[in-house]
Amino acid sequence: MNGQKVGYIRVSSAEQNTERQLDGIQLNKIFTDKLSGKSTDRPQLQEMLRFVREGDQLFVHSMDRLARNLVDLRQMVQDLTYRGVKVSFVKEGLVFNGDDTAMSVLLLSVMGAVAEFERAIIRERQAEGIRIAKVKGVYKGRKVSLTLDQAEEVRRKVAAGVPKAKIAREYKCSRETLYKYLRQGETAE
Repeated sequence: MNGQKVGYIRVSSAEQNTERQLDGIQLNKIFTDKLSGKSTDRPQLQEMLRFVREGDQLFVHSMDRLARNLVDLRQMVQDLTYRGVKVSFVKEGLVFNGDDTAMSVLLLSVMGAVAEFERAIIRERQAEGIRIAKVKGVYKGRKVSLTLDQAEEVRRKVAAGVPKAKIAREYKCSRETLYKYLRQGETAE
C-alpha cells in the first residue's frame, strides 16, 4: 500500500520563516507549528500524529524540529514506526521504518542527545547573559503583551463568554499568554 508523504515543520515563534524546512520535497500534506519544541503538546504535531496512517512517510527537517528531548524523540519515532509510518529526518539523512538496525537506533539516540545538549547550553548562555545584564542595570525584561487596560478588557470578554482563542487572535498573543493574564487577574482580586 502506497501512503501519503506528510511533512511536519516547526519553528519557535510566529516571526520565524518556515520556508527552508522541507524545501523541494513533494508532500501531500504539511503540518506547521510556530511554537517552542519543549513540549509535545503542540496543536499541529498532535493533528499530524492523528492523521498519519500505515504506509505514510513523515518528513521532518531535523530531529530537533520534532522533539527537543531524547525521551520524546525516541517515543514518537517508536510509536510512528510501530504504526507503519516511515520517519525521515532530512538534515541528518536518517530514515526509520520499524525494522531499524542497532546502528540507526544508536544514531537516533546520539543525535537526539546532542540536540538536547545544544538546547541546554543555549539556555545556560541565555541565563548567564541575563544575569550579567541585570548586574549592569541594562536588562529591561520582556515587553508586556497586554496593557493593564487591555488585560481588564480581556477579563470582561472572557466573563461575557467570548472564546479565548478568538480573544487571543484579536490581541495578537498566544492563548497561554492570555491564560497568564487571566490568572494574574484572579490573584489581584
